[in-house]
Amino acid sequence: MRVVFMGAPGSGKGTQAQRLVAEHGVVQISTGDLLRAAVAAGSPLGQQAKVAMDAGSLVSDDIVLGMIRERLQAGDTDEGFILDGFPRNLEQAHGLQSLLDELKLPLDAVCLIDVDFDILMKRLTGRRTCSKTGKLLNVYFSSQEELDACAQAGGELIQRADDNEETIGNRLQVYRQQTEPLVEYYAGRGLLKTVDGEGDIEAVYARMEQALGV
Repeated sequence: MRVVFMGAPGSGKGTQAQRLVAEHGVVQISTGDLLRAAVAAGSPLGQQAKVAMDAGSLVSDDIVLGMIRERLQAGDTDEGFILDGFPRNLEQAHGLQSLLDELKLPLDAVCLIDVDFDILMKRLTGRRTCSKTGKLLNVYFSSQEELDACAQAGGELIQRADDNEETIGNRLQVYRQQTEPLVEYYAGRGLLKTVDGEGDIEAVYARMEQALGV
């Protein structure tokens, strides 16, 4: 199973990908993790990435694709992989396609976890952490009992500074602008599987397994 995972911030794709990894023996390849590991290891690609990051620039697609190439050639990807966080735009999709063609690793599917914009806003802007227990809560979706338990424990509900409506709205808008061309691209190649990402985790996972045929 060779799959690209797509989904907006707050869609839950990371949670679903991790469960797919645990139950089906595939490897999750996160470009963010690859970058951090390469920089920490001081590999040639990692050194190039660090130069760009230290200069406040985006790491080039060539460097990221080089890291993906190295990762896909590791033995633990024989049973398949989930590529998470790449591609984010059409240019990257074309670069990835060329790489996969070269490695003779065609994609089986592109899984889009689809969640309504308003739900995403509530999932992200409603996130809170109890200062006492560290428990993650949501003012829109957690029960009143769970929210009250934080105060009863002597804690406060803390919101991350970047979880405000303006910042989240901008992030979602950028995602939407970049993703729509990718949806058309992969649908045109017959690879797109759209999964309804609303509801509880179990229900979404069942729909995802059905869509992927696993």
